[in-house]
Amino acid sequence: MEYVRVGSSGLEVSAITLGTMSFGDPHRGNHEWTLTEDESRPFLQKALELGITTFDTANVYSDGTSEEIVGRALKDFARREDIVIATKVHGRMRPGPNGAGLSRGHIMTEIDNSLRRLGTDYVDLYQIHRFDPRTPVEETMEALHDVVKAGKARYIGASSMYAWQFAKAQYTADLGGWTRFISMQDQYNLISREEEREMHPFCLDQGVGVLPWSPLARGRLTRDWDASTTRAETDNFAHTLYTQAESADRAVVDAVAAIAAQRGVSRAQVALAWVRQQPAVTSPIVGVTRLGHLTDAVASVDLQLTTDELASLSAPYVPRAPEGF
Repeated sequence: MEYVRVGSSGLEVSAITLGTMSFGDPHRGNHEWTLTEDESRPFLQKALELGITTFDTANVYSDGTSEEIVGRALKDFARREDIVIATKVHGRMRPGPNGAGLSRGHIMTEIDNSLRRLGTDYVDLYQIHRFDPRTPVEETMEALHDVVKAGKARYIGASSMYAWQFAKAQYTADLGGWTRFISMQDQYNLISREEEREMHPFCLDQGVGVLPWSPLARGRLTRDWDASTTRAETDNFAHTLYTQAESADRAVVDAVAAIAAQRGVSRAQVALAWVRQQPAVTSPIVGVTRLGHLTDAVASVDLQLTTDELASLSAPYVPRAPEGF
């Protein structure tokens, strides 16, 4: 495993981040395909054995039960100072006013709830899950700054939004003398590359690390285009993605399969290696439901694609409207 700094910050993370949306009570929240606590713990233990030290969750994953499972397992399997825990705030956690968004009240309530569920005094990276157009950005950035100054988060990060929104938040922090975001967690993979136009150049210019979610395009890059899985059939959010340019996307999937066959490696290794070799990327966030997914992800760190291979993977892509915001 390699370890890299997030942008120009001092935070060091593993080159692969384990995403934990797959872990949670399947009867709570919107993800009926999640693994129970007993099923999840071996994955977290194996990840640590393979050198993964960075774990990404969110308060909304399975109605908070992902945080609970992750927190209990990491407490049993690792020393707190040896791991990086990232979680998120924005999504609706309760009905009624102030139950969602990025208001000061919601942020202050939800950081304490996340810390309680995770069983820790602080998170290493506290991320806004989406942009909140209904709350003044000044209110959000000052509240996040206060979370950092209270010692409840070491760093802050952001997730999918337009580049102008991210720039507005960063410069608002500068004007207020508040904490800046060190990371951008955005959707980025071989069939979703619109972030290369504005977001990634901005992140490179400003010293912001990129932690891509869905680097395998919800598994589409790891199997034949027409193949399906239980998650693919029941993941409602996935049904809103990757439908704009099917012929081009099929060509990308075929290119991944061809290189994987030539190299004698899995398709997941090829697709992840491509993401990791992009200039703005720090650490892709990989979700797993089989132990083989973990070993593939770690193996991708040592797979160096050639210039010709990178070009053949990139060539079929066609522009499309941004998705996943």
